[in-house]
Amino acid sequence: MNLKTHIRDIPDFPKKGILFKDLTTLFKHPEAFNKTIQRLSDRYSSYDFDTVVGIESRGFILGAALAYALGKGFVPLRKPGKLPGKVASVSYELEYGEDQLEIHVDALEKGARVLLVDDILATGGTALGGANLIQKLGGEIVECCFIATLKSLPGEQRLKERGLDFFGLINF
Repeated sequence: MNLKTHIRDIPDFPKKGILFKDLTTLFKHPEAFNKTIQRLSDRYSSYDFDTVVGIESRGFILGAALAYALGKGFVPLRKPGKLPGKVASVSYELEYGEDQLEIHVDALEKGARVLLVDDILATGGTALGGANLIQKLGGEIVECCFIATLKSLPGEQRLKERGLDFFGLINF
C-alpha cells in the first residue's frame, strides 16, 4: 500500500508559503492507519526502549497507537498549560514561529530509554525541542520516529548534527 496517497497537501497553512502535509486523511483510513502502525511496530519490536514519548498533537495519535502495539507506556509532550502537575518546559523554533513543550517532571525515570514520536520531520525544531526536554529529565533517546520526512527542509541534518538517530516511514 502506498501510504503517500493518503496524505493530502494543504497550501498556505498555517501561513502563506507553507505547504502543510495533512495526515488526518491517513488516520481516518482504517487500512492505511493500520499499515502505518504495523510497519512501525515491526521496525521497533526488537529495539530496547522503555517508553514512547509523543509530541502534541498528531504525535499523540501515532505514539499512543505504537505504544499500545508494542506493549510500552506512553508519555505526552504538551503545549503550555495543558498538564496539571509540576512540569519542565522548553522553547523551540518552528519554520513559522516559536513554540513551547512541557512534560511532567516525574514522567520519565533518569536513564529511561525513549522512542520520540511525531508526525512529520520538517525543520527539526519540534523534534529538537522534544529531545531537549527528554534529555533535561535524564532520558536517553533511542530514535526519533516520524511518519514522514520532508527532504527539502533541514530537519534531518539538524538531528544528525545533534547525534540523534531518526527514521521516517515516508519521504517527501
